[in-house]
Amino acid sequence: MVTGLFLCGGVSPESCRDCVVFAVNQSLNRCPNQRQAVLYYDECMLRYSHRNILSTLRTIDGYTLSSLINIPTNQQESFRGLVLSMMNQAAREAAASSRKLGAIKANFNASQTLYGLVHCTPDLTAQDCSLCLKTSISQLPTERIGARVLLPSCNSRYELYPFYNESVISSSTLRSPPPTPPARDGNSSVLVVAIVVPIIVAVLLFIAGYCFLAKRAKRTYETTPSFNGDDITTIESLQLDLKTIQAATNYYSEDNKIGRGGFGEVYKGIISNGTEVAVKRLSKSSEQGDTEFKNEVVLVAKLQHINLVRLLGFSIEGEERILVYEYVPNKSLNYVLFDPAEKGQLDWTRRYNIIGGIARGILYLHQDSRLTIIHRDLKASNVLLDADMNPKIADFGMARIFELEQTDENTKRIVGTYGYMAPEYAMRGQFSMKSDVYSFGVLVLEIISGRKNNSFHGTDDSDDLVTYAWRLWNYGTALDLVDPIIIDKCPKSEVVRCIHIGLLCV
Repeated sequence: MVTGLFLCGGVSPESCRDCVVFAVNQSLNRCPNQRQAVLYYDECMLRYSHRNILSTLRTIDGYTLSSLINIPTNQQESFRGLVLSMMNQAAREAAASSRKLGAIKANFNASQTLYGLVHCTPDLTAQDCSLCLKTSISQLPTERIGARVLLPSCNSRYELYPFYNESVISSSTLRSPPPTPPARDGNSSVLVVAIVVPIIVAVLLFIAGYCFLAKRAKRTYETTPSFNGDDITTIESLQLDLKTIQAATNYYSEDNKIGRGGFGEVYKGIISNGTEVAVKRLSKSSEQGDTEFKNEVVLVAKLQHINLVRLLGFSIEGEERILVYEYVPNKSLNYVLFDPAEKGQLDWTRRYNIIGGIARGILYLHQDSRLTIIHRDLKASNVLLDADMNPKIADFGMARIFELEQTDENTKRIVGTYGYMAPEYAMRGQFSMKSDVYSFGVLVLEIISGRKNNSFHGTDDSDDLVTYAWRLWNYGTALDLVDPIIIDKCPKSEVVRCIHIGLLCV
């Protein structure tokens, strides 16, 4: 016998479907010989077992995730009270509903809204769902700006940003039928299992076959988050009129230029509704066809994370290819960190948060998104800072958009910046996720020291920052690496730990 289930909460049917297809495929690859497993993703959960798991509460083998950023100490008590009252209220609503789903939001302060979501597998009774959610909520780290606890039978999550689709939850709640009391008769229970198990097995086999056929056909899903923030739309909703972009940037005037990179120039633009955007005018070095370009843009646009710059749309006309991103106001980490007049904004707390945010963004690209994306050019100028100095990684997915092969092997075209490149990539063109880890290590050392990797030029008996940091570590004087403007106002043990992490990465 095999029993299994999927659970999606707060996402559209299309996102649920895509996540389930991906999860089934991953279960075949990651757990080929396992009799039971639970796979957790942002948008769905997959669980199967050789035992009957239906209508059976399980609150062990869970997983806790939380932000690295703490709520200010003087606000932690009030924040904890708000989180627990909100989540417990949502839990009561979820336990009483047929979908076993509850969402809630409340104002934390004048400028921040707290969002919460709880969800049980709908096969649970109201009593078991309530018990599971109490267990999950009690394990939430409430001193962080966001956290979640994932259990096999339920999950709970809170964030200071809208991580679920409110319209989907509202509409599904309106359509929910009244709760059905659990069957008490023994024969009825056997009948339910006898009917449900073959259906689930059939669905699993169908989706596995679908994955196989989809892989063979190299089918590209043409669904992507829309420009206005709705969950799922089509390619057409991402495609923007070239004249609109030209007008927004004053026809790519020099006054509007805010950056230049390996893939093209970047301009600030203001579209007709007043929204500020960043417009990247791509160089004409790609031989990719229009259809392939559109498909890759759509796939990259589906990647959404708080620490990634969001791709809003594109335009293609003749040889002109444009990408439109959200505008991030505080320029790049490169500009703030290495400018003596600006770097005072970055105390240790902000630097530590930036390190954590970059790590979360890269982890999402490598592991937690439905695509495996290797950035290949992670550096300070490709980390942008929002109004609150939170980091957002830019230029991810450009290897896909430019049709540069994204596999763990040699490549004929080296894309990246010397000093941030892993040796095997710079010398042999061999890249993998480890290439990004190396670049991240260099970034960590730069953030701690406030110095560019290539700023040494033979000084300090070192050719680069990596060599200098390694020498200090071996001498037992690692703290000599720290930027003098923060050395007196930082927790030494935390700084040393970050230096250690940076060195391990390189």
